[in-house]
Amino acid sequence: MSEQRVASRYAKSLLDLAEEQGNLAAVKADMDLFRQTLDESRDLRLLLRNPIVNHDKKLAILKAVFGSKVSDLTMKFLSIITQKNRESALEYIGPEFIHQYNVLKSVQVAEVTTATPLTAELRARMNTLVQQQTGSQEVQLTEKVDPALIGGFVLRVGDQLIDDSVRYRLQKLRTEFSKNPYQSQL
Repeated sequence: MSEQRVASRYAKSLLDLAEEQGNLAAVKADMDLFRQTLDESRDLRLLLRNPIVNHDKKLAILKAVFGSKVSDLTMKFLSIITQKNRESALEYIGPEFIHQYNVLKSVQVAEVTTATPLTAELRARMNTLVQQQTGSQEVQLTEKVDPALIGGFVLRVGDQLIDDSVRYRLQKLRTEFSKNPYQSQL
């Protein structure tokens, strides 16, 4: 079974259990921390994937890193994963849990790229735009700055892309001007 399918099933199980026990917010925070730590630590990811390292050592390392920072439910979950020899799926479980959490809570994730940092007013307008486009009540907006855009914005919501940047408009004009001028008269 692929790591992604395994991650999806384990994430769903953790989500259901956390919701049943009323610890959903705490487990979400734990998974945010877990995902961020794995994203920042290549060594930890490689250790979890390494089949030579004993499962008990992997669990001891996970307890040392996360033991006092995560809830008991999350620590028990990590323990079960290591006992089942699924440590390599842990790097996929965090993002999958967050994805399933967002679906459950109707949180729309969006990414906006601008030439300069967003002001509070523009951030509110972007949130409103995403809410209108998707019908979601809550929007989680990730902001990036790319000076190459010159101006405007690029908004990505799921698989939808809205490119209203000056760079894109200039590329369109360049393409339009590069066409044969006599072609339009035919």
